[in-house]
Amino acid sequence: MQRWASWALIVLVCAGCDSAGSAAAQAPVPAGPGEGVLFVGNSLTFANDLPTLVQSLGTAVGHPLPTAMVAKPDYALGDHLSQGDAERSIATGGWRVVVLQQGPSSLDESRVLLRRWTVTFDQRIRAVGARTALFSVWAESTRTLAFWDVAESYSLAAQDVGGIYLPATQAWLEAWNRDPSLKLYAADGYHPSQQGTYLSALVIAGVLTGVSPDAMPSRIPFASGGELVIPEPAATVLRAAATAAVSSSARP
Repeated sequence: MQRWASWALIVLVCAGCDSAGSAAAQAPVPAGPGEGVLFVGNSLTFANDLPTLVQSLGTAVGHPLPTAMVAKPDYALGDHLSQGDAERSIATGGWRVVVLQQGPSSLDESRVLLRRWTVTFDQRIRAVGARTALFSVWAESTRTLAFWDVAESYSLAAQDVGGIYLPATQAWLEAWNRDPSLKLYAADGYHPSQQGTYLSALVIAGVLTGVSPDAMPSRIPFASGGELVIPEPAATVLRAAATAAVSSSARP
């Protein structure tokens, strides 16, 4: 369970059993390796295995970022608080940063909940000596005008707890400003494509390591085998977009 150098652990929902609640309560959860980064989120985080990509980028630039995640389909942070695996994982200690993510949260009511649940999580995160980070995601492809509302929701949540803001939202807009043809969405118009995940990983790795995304590779091997390869013309644009977003928006 602690092969931190090679993969990020995904804890998924227990389903299809009568004792789902008790089974989930007994399921093992990631424990921090000392300087670990724990991702708490949903399918926007586990699509294309974002944490492992962040870990690989950190390794590539000489700043190890051992990662793990508790990510469950369609979960908001409040669902994680109710279910308990994320809190149990945080309580094991050994984390440097805990990255929180839910849906776009651009509407007023979802913004209120994002901020409320972030405060609750931050209390648990601070108790183990870690810092809270907010992974600011993107709006659906049918609601691109909501991007700045998404960014504001996550930025406010980060400010509320003195946390780290991870501006993937702005990076997506920066990328499209440079090349509107970039395919950052998957076919469903909500989840990220590999390029969308790579762009988000550049932002997160850039903020957490302090290394400019411009210095990060477009070919990322995974210790578990295989690699992600972003064509260099697209990678050049994505790196520039991530660098611009980190420079203008990240809060250390």
